[in-house]
Amino acid sequence: MLGRGLINRAVATFVAAGAAFVAMVALGATVYYLLLLVVPPVIAAALTALLFALIAAVVALVFARRARGDDEDEEDEEPEGLGARALHLFQQRPILGAAAALAGGFIFLRNPALATMVAAAFTEKSRGRRRR
Repeated sequence: MLGRGLINRAVATFVAAGAAFVAMVALGATVYYLLLLVVPPVIAAALTALLFALIAAVVALVFARRARGDDEDEEDEEPEGLGARALHLFQQRPILGAAAALAGGFIFLRNPALATMVAAAFTEKSRGRRRR
């Protein structure tokens, strides 16, 4: 009986992995064809590859952090700068971080001046809070 349960779990795992793979390929094709409406094919392919590389990096960071057990460390510390804030957002809320990255990329494609203003707002330090 133990062998049969193990086989059933293995089959279920492989079926879920296969379904996830097919879903990711379909999502990649969808993103590529949506980008084709805005940019040339070479750029659409590069942006699609970059998007999926970022998603893979975020997933790897989240799982590496969970493996180390750092879930509750450094919660009170606010990161400095835009890059540190983005990394902190991806680590704490990966889905929200991915959505913000997609929105930022879309804004940058449509209006680079607006993206510059948003980046300046993120890097600006608040005047009400002073460091000791």
